[in-house]
Amino acid sequence: MHEIRHKNHTHHNCQNSCCGLCCTKIENFGVTIGNEEILRDVNLHIHCGELTAIIGPNGAGKTTLIKALLGQVPHTGKINFMQENEVSLKSPVMGYVPQSLSLDPTSPTSVLDLFLSSSSTWPVWLVKPRKEVEKIRERLSAVNAEHLLHRKLGALSGGELQRVLLALALKPVPDILLLDEPVSGIDQNGLELFYKTVSALRNAYDLSIILVSHDMDMVRKYADRVVLLNKTVILSGPPDKVLESDSYYEVFSLKWQKRKASEGGEG
Repeated sequence: MHEIRHKNHTHHNCQNSCCGLCCTKIENFGVTIGNEEILRDVNLHIHCGELTAIIGPNGAGKTTLIKALLGQVPHTGKINFMQENEVSLKSPVMGYVPQSLSLDPTSPTSVLDLFLSSSSTWPVWLVKPRKEVEKIRERLSAVNAEHLLHRKLGALSGGELQRVLLALALKPVPDILLLDEPVSGIDQNGLELFYKTVSALRNAYDLSIILVSHDMDMVRKYADRVVLLNKTVILSGPPDKVLESDSYYEVFSLKWQKRKASEGGEG
């Protein structure tokens, strides 16, 4: 991976206090749509400079939580974005990578066209300015995707497209990066590369990253903190603590697996 330019502060261990640029405090949070209560009494502290994974069964409210953080759905309670020294941050820069995009495989639009159309008023059908192209190449190199610069969007694999979208979400460098099941349906190699890339970006930029995921092996390997959500916070803590808890097995209806594992251990 090419060198990534850092923010003007140092990444620290933030287990007990906030020391990066931005942390998120969610208090007494709830979302009700129509007559359906989707989230209730959610209290979370998303620590600065950490990768926090949100896990839970289907219908747990994970995507709704992401949308509420983006300001796309109304909610009760408070979301406070804090800078260093507990100073409130009114308008944090949010980066967002969705689950997937539906693309026309016959479209002539290239990765370069996508970046040019999103980052400037320069008409993409004119001659591309060389400096702008090199900047885009640098952004792609940060996510191991510089070789995709001239590739048609419709010809990208799922993993390649998600890395391109990740690069797009880093301009400007966000205070908080939100990833909503960004690698759904991607093969194992693409999955590992995506998580490695996100982890490297977190370290380089001291980002707060909130990742919704079903990939428990990757969560265990790369997350700093795991939140087990099922309409409210069931458990929050280090990956091993959450993924080996009785609550995890109960929420995912896997108690038989835990029994089998413990019986095997006794033998």
